[in-house]
Amino acid sequence: MSNYLITGATLFGEDPQDILVVEGAIAAVGADAAARATDVSDLETIDATGLVALPGMVDMHTHLREPGREDAETVLTGSQAAARGGFTAVHAMANTAPVADTAAVVELVDRLGREAGWTQVRPVGAVTVGLGGERLSDIGGMAASRAEVRMFSDDGMCVWDAQLMRRALEYVKAFDGFIAQHAQEPRLTEKAQMNEGVVSAELGMVGWPAVAEEAIIARDVLLAEHTNSRLHVCHVSTAGSVEIIRAAKERGIRVSAEVTPHHLLLTDELVRSYNPVYKVNPPLRTEEDMQALRQAVADGVIDVIGTDHAPHPDESKECEWMAAAMGMTGLETALSVVAKALIETGMIGWRRFAEITSRTPARLTGLGNQGHNFEVGAEANIILIDPEARWIADPAAMSTQGNNSPFAQMELPARLVHTFYRGHRVVANSELATPAGRP
Repeated sequence: MSNYLITGATLFGEDPQDILVVEGAIAAVGADAAARATDVSDLETIDATGLVALPGMVDMHTHLREPGREDAETVLTGSQAAARGGFTAVHAMANTAPVADTAAVVELVDRLGREAGWTQVRPVGAVTVGLGGERLSDIGGMAASRAEVRMFSDDGMCVWDAQLMRRALEYVKAFDGFIAQHAQEPRLTEKAQMNEGVVSAELGMVGWPAVAEEAIIARDVLLAEHTNSRLHVCHVSTAGSVEIIRAAKERGIRVSAEVTPHHLLLTDELVRSYNPVYKVNPPLRTEEDMQALRQAVADGVIDVIGTDHAPHPDESKECEWMAAAMGMTGLETALSVVAKALIETGMIGWRRFAEITSRTPARLTGLGNQGHNFEVGAEANIILIDPEARWIADPAAMSTQGNNSPFAQMELPARLVHTFYRGHRVVANSELATPAGRP
């Protein structure tokens, strides 16, 4: 393992500081770093003048597809994409084949992530068997497994049965777990293809009403209050959902929420192109919804950014709209898209960015102090960003197997330069270096 002296980086985009990394941990920050570095052997100095230093990002919502859909993504390629995007931990959703609804499957995903060594891969367990929504999965077994699952979600499917959702919320309380809900009332979205509104009416497509999301969120925050359990709302997409979550938080209900980068930057107007790259679940919404989501991140109603990275093989997207799969890639563009939507617009700064992409998701998922701050002794999960750089998003140059990026050929700000995972530089000068090895 290499030791590093990172010089001149601006922590959170504020004051220049030196950072000393020794044997995988942060050994010193500030004036002490250079002084202590004189006693460290095998030291590499990295000039980070002009770069912003942030804690490694944590994604609560990643689809790695393995096992079963290795044609779309694998744990290896997905974790390489995560490292190049600045993520030092990702949470792999359960909609694999077989579904991650048993200890055996989540332990497999956990092992594959450890063997890859590019980022921490934490499996998410399914709430119901086979995502079928009829009976609870082996939640206790997954929690007690080597993977130590704490987050459970049927993402891609809604836990629509209120009694089942209540039982799940009660069950996870025993080990401080939580349920991450994909809020979609299925009867209100039958055959839906895009957001219900002016654009869907003009295009003649079946609309996906905002109330389909909002009705489930309203029900579930009440169930969370009733059970005094933890609820996380995946990929919030409407202004109405924001207000429900705001009211729930004001009442002290234990609810957290995420928004995707694409819902912060794109709207349903793009569907006029009929390009299936813009087909996603939940759908792209209106300009008014997008602005409400941005404000909700700025004022703290929405807690975290979740990429909902959903790679697909080319044949699933290079077809007519009605036949196309839903989903977008996002790991390698998330940092820059959020910077474009929120930092360039002056709504947040880099410190708030670190809260929503690292510290808060680490706290919610139980990662705690595992390198998501700059405290001495913490695991060295660090990213260095060039805030002045501009780059063109090119799916062909990305590590993910999915080419379905809605940001393809878009000029984006703020380029990731280096990623340090457990003190090992896994990305150097924006390109993959070497994995950290199995922890």
